[in-house]
Amino acid sequence: MWTREEEFTWAYFRPAGVIEVTSGLRSDGTIVAWEFHNYNSGEAGIKTYYDIPNQKIEFHPTRSPLRQGSYRALAATANHFARESFMDELAHSVNMDPLDFRLKNLKNERLRAVFEAAAKKFGWGRAKAAGHGFGMGGGFEKAGNIAIFAEVAVDRKAGEVKVVRLVTAFECGAIVNPDNLRNQIEGSNIMGLGGALFEAIEFENGRVLNGRFSSYRVPRFSDVPTIETVLLDRKDIPSAGAGECPMVGLAPAVGNAIFDATGVRIRSLPMVPNGLKAG
Repeated sequence: MWTREEEFTWAYFRPAGVIEVTSGLRSDGTIVAWEFHNYNSGEAGIKTYYDIPNQKIEFHPTRSPLRQGSYRALAATANHFARESFMDELAHSVNMDPLDFRLKNLKNERLRAVFEAAAKKFGWGRAKAAGHGFGMGGGFEKAGNIAIFAEVAVDRKAGEVKVVRLVTAFECGAIVNPDNLRNQIEGSNIMGLGGALFEAIEFENGRVLNGRFSSYRVPRFSDVPTIETVLLDRKDIPSAGAGECPMVGLAPAVGNAIFDATGVRIRSLPMVPNGLKAG
């Protein structure tokens, strides 16, 4: 039986990655060009679901000094984080509402439906409390469609970021077991908080410094926000699984909400491992 420290040392790690995105758009918010390069972290979820006439999307394998392995939703978590964060940046560059901007560049009816359903349940556009921010993220993976809207509370003086509310709309075809589906989505939301906010291995001189759960931070009961889930049942479409897709919208929704609250754009994961001032 391995100790926790041995397991952290010898198990594989999620692949580190660098993602570069370049885009061109008209002043009315129409995206006309999209270039996306992923170095090392993987191809899952790399293709954009937005309607853009000129695209160049590439995955570049690299040689890593560490053993690398899969995580829930594989590289789709990183690729969706980069894409959906950049979509907000583009929306702000032309002074458009992030939801309106996405819908303007999105023809896929299934994805439009989850964004619209989540926005309605969340109350997108309503007034925010001081220090709070709203954000969204979504996408398509493993034949599922996801949109997550997040509300965060930020204490700039203390550097604390707290996710206070998540609204998720999900559609994966015909729903067979709504109870289990809801559990998969909400469990994925909670798990995703760790990778989005604070889960990270720390190294020094080739050694793992935080190889136990007292120093490797995972989501706790105190981190769990109010979670609301909207299920879209499509009886006309074959059922797909829900074990991985719900993960991909969480990090960009939280990151975009942090920007909305603070004006600080965080482009790496985890976003606030040591608080916002250090992030």
